[in-house]
Amino acid sequence: MKTRNFFLAIFASSALFFSSCEENAEPKARYGILPETFKVDIPNSLSNTSFKQGLKSIESDTFSGSDIYRHLNTFIAVGEGAADIVEAVIWAISAYHIEDVIFLSYTSDEDNRVKNLEVFKEPEFAGKTWQYQLTITDAGSETNADGGIGMQVFWSKNPVRGIALIKPVNLNRKDNSIESQAMFSIEYSEEGIGDYESYMIVSIADLPLSRIFDRRFEMESLKMFVGKNGNIVDVYGNSNHPNAQFNYNDEKTVGFNWAFVASGNTKSDIAVAEVGLPASNADITSRTAILADNSIKKVLTREMTNYIVEEYAKQGITLIPDEVSVFITPYLKDADAPGYFNSNGFIQGGTAPDNNYSELETNIQSLVPYNPSEISNMVISFK
Repeated sequence: MKTRNFFLAIFASSALFFSSCEENAEPKARYGILPETFKVDIPNSLSNTSFKQGLKSIESDTFSGSDIYRHLNTFIAVGEGAADIVEAVIWAISAYHIEDVIFLSYTSDEDNRVKNLEVFKEPEFAGKTWQYQLTITDAGSETNADGGIGMQVFWSKNPVRGIALIKPVNLNRKDNSIESQAMFSIEYSEEGIGDYESYMIVSIADLPLSRIFDRRFEMESLKMFVGKNGNIVDVYGNSNHPNAQFNYNDEKTVGFNWAFVASGNTKSDIAVAEVGLPASNADITSRTAILADNSIKKVLTREMTNYIVEEYAKQGITLIPDEVSVFITPYLKDADAPGYFNSNGFIQGGTAPDNNYSELETNIQSLVPYNPSEISNMVISFK
């Protein structure tokens, strides 16, 4: 997937883009004023897009769990990858002995452009006062509307909490020119919230869309919450796909959110997930409206039924939609909510394989994705 490859490419370069600051620099044994962690690890059963056996269907004559849940794992993996990028950058910075307020310039090996790095004390951002702020700019772009900012990190250390904002094009102009407006943010806290001992919120906005029909499911934005309590990790969020279209005949039904809730156990590497496909512009907030009224099974049944009815109508044959839906329902058996996963991927839908999933089933009942219209119109901005 193009979106996933974009973030993998950024991850590879992020760990290296400070290499021109200091020859043969080695990371310090400690991180100084920098936070050592900036993410919550997600169970492999939810974020792995390359399962050993692949996602599978429980029956050969059904629409496979692979096709139904493949994107769920990919979108969660993209969100986790964004957090990995931030940690990689922080690790790279730790090599340069940043202990206090500092300013330095360097020429990036990646795009051969001068970058400025500056650390401030006690900045204010998002209604909070932080211990530190780190800003990296592309020196030749500082007169642009975005100030040439490639990265801003606001953080405090005891306990660790912070917000990181990144605009990749200003970190590496050579490799990220196509994604010129793309931005993402990571909020991370070890203060905890509610029942969670730590959490992170990943937001991605303004990813480029190709406008090619074969790539109609490309992601433009994503927001995902991840909360950890012991071995349990809960995830909920939405990804927006404004060109997504399931029924080729219906030009009006275009644009969907992939809305999801999930709960996984990092120790046993099992997970439970529920997915909805509300319209991108849907202004809805309740769990029922997002995940029940627009469940993946209901939406796929509706879109497939409409398509079949319309195709037969072209041949002068009139079909009753309800009768068509009856035949489609067994085909979508794997789409029964919720879906169950282990380290090898999808197991089955609707009914738990065993009692080990009971706690996770309970957890997802209290989780609600974001309002689809808010994700579709999400804007990420630097300070």
